[in-house]
Amino acid sequence: MSSQSAVETPDRSTDEPLTELLAPYTVARDNHHNAPGFVVRPDEVQDVLFALRDEAGFDHCSCVTAEEYEDRFESIYHLKKYDDPTDEVSVVVPTPRSDPVSQSAEPVYRTADWHEREAYDLVGIEYDDHPNLRRILLPETWQGHPMGRDYNQDKPQVVTLESHANPLEDDHQEGGSDTMFLNIGPHHPATHGVLHIEAVLDGEQVVGVEPDPGYLHRCEEQCCQNGTYRHEIMPYPDRWDYLGGQLLNEWCYARTAEDLADLDVPEYAQVIRTMSGELSRILAHLLAIGTFALDIIGEFTVVFMYAIRDREIVQNILEDLTGQRLMFNYLRLGGVAWDLPEPREAFFEKIQAFLDDLPGKIDEYHDLLTSNEIFQLRCVDTGVLDAETAKQYGTTGPVARASGVDYDLRRDDPYGYYPELDWDVVTAEEGDNYARVLCRLREIEQSARIVEQCVDLLEDWPEDDREIQSNVPRTLRPEDGAEIYRAVEAAKGELGIYIRSDGTDEPGRFKIRSPCFSNLQVLPEMAEGEYVPDLIASLASLDIVLGEVDR
Repeated sequence: MSSQSAVETPDRSTDEPLTELLAPYTVARDNHHNAPGFVVRPDEVQDVLFALRDEAGFDHCSCVTAEEYEDRFESIYHLKKYDDPTDEVSVVVPTPRSDPVSQSAEPVYRTADWHEREAYDLVGIEYDDHPNLRRILLPETWQGHPMGRDYNQDKPQVVTLESHANPLEDDHQEGGSDTMFLNIGPHHPATHGVLHIEAVLDGEQVVGVEPDPGYLHRCEEQCCQNGTYRHEIMPYPDRWDYLGGQLLNEWCYARTAEDLADLDVPEYAQVIRTMSGELSRILAHLLAIGTFALDIIGEFTVVFMYAIRDREIVQNILEDLTGQRLMFNYLRLGGVAWDLPEPREAFFEKIQAFLDDLPGKIDEYHDLLTSNEIFQLRCVDTGVLDAETAKQYGTTGPVARASGVDYDLRRDDPYGYYPELDWDVVTAEEGDNYARVLCRLREIEQSARIVEQCVDLLEDWPEDDREIQSNVPRTLRPEDGAEIYRAVEAAKGELGIYIRSDGTDEPGRFKIRSPCFSNLQVLPEMAEGEYVPDLIASLASLDIVLGEVDR
């Protein structure tokens, strides 16, 4: 709840029906830039969320933000609709510092399980009736909450090697069957990052799965809170999805900060952003396909190296544009860092050559993978995720679209130059591991369509109208108490950022909504009841990057 007057809500949707619906529960209003905000009592959270989900249609719990003020803690549930993500609402739940406890949202939205665990882990808010309220990113023996106001960063942490509890005490035994507890990791599966999975097996069948992230946690949110809006935050998004989503990560921060500070972006810069963002998406999807093949059929010499071969071409293009091969750091608030490389004709020719060769290369992937009998046996009808379960867990991106969830923020919450271009959202209905691979291959084709249209526009753009950045103040100080949540369609799904301004040139709160974090949470739903190899295939099909899961 803002320390100053509430920010006026834009006219993107009327909130009178919500005001009437939530009247019995609302104790105050705390409107955000992107959504009406309703402050409710901590013991009525589930009633409010059930009403919003079942009566108002808010079926997507996009993010849960936890923060601490001098006089209270606060949980914010950022809700959307899968059918219309521009229709948003924020549910704000304040709790006293002496007793930071509120109802859990998990009975309403399954995705709240992990989000509330993170809020407890890093900030210290507790949630009644949560099915498994314990740390998720830090070790169980960790002392204190790193994003709390009173946290002592200099205090040494002593993590003891306690004797392990019996993992078979409550292990889904049925009918006297024998079960085995299996640690998968912590290791580095392909290039996804360091992950630990606790699995319980009945023979070769998986009867229990619990992903255990946190081995790559760097408290990126705290790093961003210690940086200035204008210059010091933008390098950090590259480090989240560092394998292909870098420019899309930067775009998420740019979109959020630009809306918060009311900054314009020149049309020319929007076209460059759109082109480079789709090249970044191709970069990410090629690696997803290559590592998927590596994970499930051990195919390194052909499929994986084919994907790396094609990635290198895109990497070279983006290196020409940004000067870097990994941490591109090309976007700036109000536009991009610099114009296209000279000579422009040679740069466009390099992109066009890649686009011309791409259809034949996609055919190669279909010949090597999707037409491969072994690949089909491993993928078809395994790791099935239905649409309703996908929505309950807040999954987005190719994972959700392969389950029939027709949700893409480029189209549904338009930004950049996407509304002016001709392209299609790719979906499938089967929801299995095979469908997720097909979706990514088809999305590469759609990204290529977008890039080609952007190149055509940029080739003909008048030289005297190539404005790469708007006039952005050297120091940005958004209004004290202003709050906003904005998201973009990153390579893995909905990447969102919540910012609360405290009137200084640094955010008072900076929260990252990672698509990989929410997507990984659904792994037990996909893997339980199947076999160990299916578990590995399902994990690979999620295309997670642990730098983004852990942040």
